[in-house]
Amino acid sequence: MKPRFSLSTSWCSHRYTDGYAMVREMAGLGFEYIELSHGVRITLVPGILKAVEDGLVKISSTHNFCPLPTGISQAAPNLFEPSALDAREHEQWLRHTKRSIDFAAQVRSNVLVCHLGSVVYVWLNPARRLRNYARRHPSPELRYDTRYQTLLENSREKLRRRMAAYWERTKQSLNEVLGYAKQKGVRLGLENREKFEELPVDDDFPAYLAGLPAESAGYWHDTGHADIKEKMGLINHRMHLEKMAPRLIGFHLHDVDAGGRDHQPIGSGHVDFKMVSEFWQPEHVLVLELSPRIPVADVRLSRERIQTLLG
Repeated sequence: MKPRFSLSTSWCSHRYTDGYAMVREMAGLGFEYIELSHGVRITLVPGILKAVEDGLVKISSTHNFCPLPTGISQAAPNLFEPSALDAREHEQWLRHTKRSIDFAAQVRSNVLVCHLGSVVYVWLNPARRLRNYARRHPSPELRYDTRYQTLLENSREKLRRRMAAYWERTKQSLNEVLGYAKQKGVRLGLENREKFEELPVDDDFPAYLAGLPAESAGYWHDTGHADIKEKMGLINHRMHLEKMAPRLIGFHLHDVDAGGRDHQPIGSGHVDFKMVSEFWQPEHVLVLELSPRIPVADVRLSRERIQTLLG
């Protein structure tokens, strides 16, 4: 038995007005499974449902928010955040997350990938100082720069001091939907993020997940995000996967090029996919999450490279 291997609609949903035609193209590339990502407009849904009923593909996973809220026409996974302190945004996040859970159950997906929000700064965002320093010192060895390390530690302290209220709100929000998701037979895949101010701080993932029921939530690993965080000196990719392995349920697979752009074809950048593949288990979901700019030939090549690793 091997992991379910899937292609995300992030690659192609923007090009289609007919969901059936979109699914047919993805199936034609050799994918038995697809992920319905956060760019699926409501107008694509009838065709997708028909394609699933006709057996063109199976749905490996969906990504909050899916389908997009009415009136939103492009990918917007952070349109409403679970960390939002504003009551109206909080209610909108709850509403659309439950709607996404309903849709996941409808298409027989047992995983909904979720982002966990961010710490909001009006000004003096420590992440901005880190980005500015990285732009002024473009080096693949940035994380070994002693001045950068000092700046990084100061930034971490500032983030910790400000994040408490946002992190508590995130945990409250997740608690409000976990029971609903369980009733629908959907697990929440809590995804690691690439930005410094996004939640959770990576070191907090193990303790947080330890307090959540395994049948309701697990860890969703994004290879590109982890690589970006490693280059920032925030994590060690392998060590992070080792810590998270007991709660892993799925992966977004994409590469990162020399310019730091993610969602690139597998093997075109510097992500160590051989190392990542050591953590794949038969019950996991593997999803190619590629940029819309990637040509068909590179989608096929990415598929072949992952299949080679799968043996």
